[in-house]
Amino acid sequence: MIYLASPYTHPDLAVRELRFKQACQYVGNMLKKGIHVFSPIVYTHPITIECALPTVWSFWANLDQDFLLCCDKVQVLTLEGWRESAGIESEINAAKRLGIPIEYVEPIV
Repeated sequence: MIYLASPYTHPDLAVRELRFKQACQYVGNMLKKGIHVFSPIVYTHPITIECALPTVWSFWANLDQDFLLCCDKVQVLTLEGWRESAGIESEINAAKRLGIPIEYVEPIV
């Protein structure tokens, strides 16, 4: 299974919503091809909105690390803001420590 790392945290809800939709488009495209992808953003964005949960990486880090352990590849979705994302940096570092291959992918336009 592929773990999809993508940026999320931003002070503007509209930016977070756009990032969520872009991640959904990527995951949906992969699923159509029969490729299993787990995206913490696709999974947690609706829960975050519904339950008014924090959007910062530190709140989600342990859960995301658990999911990362179940995956055999990390793909980094290179949306605007990915280079500045503390979450992506942590996910990349964890993948490197665990010997999980990392691949950088473009968003679907």
